[in-house]
Amino acid sequence: MKKLKIIHSLKFRLFLLIVIIGILPGFVLRFGILTSYENRAVANRSIDILSQAKMLGSQVVTYNYMADSSVEIINAQLEQLSNIYDGRVLIINNRFQIVKDTYGLDTGKTIISEEVVKSFQGEEINKYDAQNRYIELALPLNNKESQEALGVMLVSVSTDSIMMNYDYLKKNAQVIEMASAVLILALALFCSRHLVQPFRKLTKSLEEIQTEDEEDKLMISDYTETEAISDAFNEMLGRMRVIDESRQEFVSNVSHELKTPLTSMKVLADSLLGQEDVPAELYKEFMSDIAEEIERENKIINDLLSLVKMDKSAGSLNISAVNVNEMLELIMKRVRPIAEKQNIELVLESFRPVSAEIDEVKLSLALTNLVENAIKYNKPDGWVHVSLNADHKFFFVRVEDSGIGIPEEALEHIYERFFRADKSHSREIGGTGLGLAITRNAVLMHRGAIKAHSKEGEGTIFTVRIPLTYIA
Repeated sequence: MKKLKIIHSLKFRLFLLIVIIGILPGFVLRFGILTSYENRAVANRSIDILSQAKMLGSQVVTYNYMADSSVEIINAQLEQLSNIYDGRVLIINNRFQIVKDTYGLDTGKTIISEEVVKSFQGEEINKYDAQNRYIELALPLNNKESQEALGVMLVSVSTDSIMMNYDYLKKNAQVIEMASAVLILALALFCSRHLVQPFRKLTKSLEEIQTEDEEDKLMISDYTETEAISDAFNEMLGRMRVIDESRQEFVSNVSHELKTPLTSMKVLADSLLGQEDVPAELYKEFMSDIAEEIERENKIINDLLSLVKMDKSAGSLNISAVNVNEMLELIMKRVRPIAEKQNIELVLESFRPVSAEIDEVKLSLALTNLVENAIKYNKPDGWVHVSLNADHKFFFVRVEDSGIGIPEEALEHIYERFFRADKSHSREIGGTGLGLAITRNAVLMHRGAIKAHSKEGEGTIFTVRIPLTYIA
């Protein structure tokens, strides 16, 4: 596992990349240069030999050497050509007999080969046998006047001298290549260590940062990438601190909200226990107050449970096609008794039939909270107007009331848990400060939006927009 970890590291990959880029071109260059040298040297040697052979061939024809092979001047030149190029020269007449062999091995013998036959047909043969390391030339010897084929000059020349130079160059190239490889490996090691250094600094800084210290910030600006990572981390760290502060505030608020009814109940119970012969009327009054505090505690716990359930099931809505008109009528029917107690006029106006893909339970709870709030925070003999409309993409629910309104400075905080714009009034009507937080969560889970407009003393308008088709 440790070996695999090293292989997947950026340092190792940079090292490997630099080594490949540094060493591979050297191999390719060496192969290319040596191959080019060999081809060029062989081509030059072939041209030189062909030039000498043509001149000598012309003299062979002129002196009619095929008829009289004792011509000293020709023999001397043939031996000279053979010695200079470390080769073998054969002179073959038109009966395919070897008239002259500079090696003295096959004189008088008959030779019939593909090269000889092609040369008698007027073709010049020039080929290189790389495996056996020799150049072979076959040159036709024709009568200058009649162009009659009198014979063939066959020249075989060793390329050992060329290959000696080739091997010498190859050894030198390998030495240079090895030295270069050592330098490249050292450079690759240095560069890979140096290039990943900012990432090491980044890792070390991340390990050292204490999230509780608000002054700690990550800033590694060696590369654009490390700077971008630093900025993203600082942004995430800021959000985490906000979340942590929000969590601490939420825990504090929950503790306070749950503790308050318990404190009231304890005070009432202690008052009863501290008195003797408590009148039945007082006992009944105190027990009634305790029951109210228990009901209030129960409300807070239920709302907290609803909020927790929504947080946990954010990705698991029970989506189905729902008739939104019927859902709103059912909500109005449920809250109508509450409105009648306060003599609040409740009106539902549907502009068109609406069917949408929603989680009926969660969205019904959200809209119920809005309508209940509009009733609870209303004025005596007030009104609540609920309307439903839709376009081709969304449906809109508008909840408007004639209530006490929300102060302008409090509007941006109304969705915070346990926030109350009017704490005293909220206590009187038994609000927990969680209703709008639950509503907003449910709306956002449906990829929707909620907006509030209010004027203190005149009323509040909540507008909810939900997509007709749910997109996961």
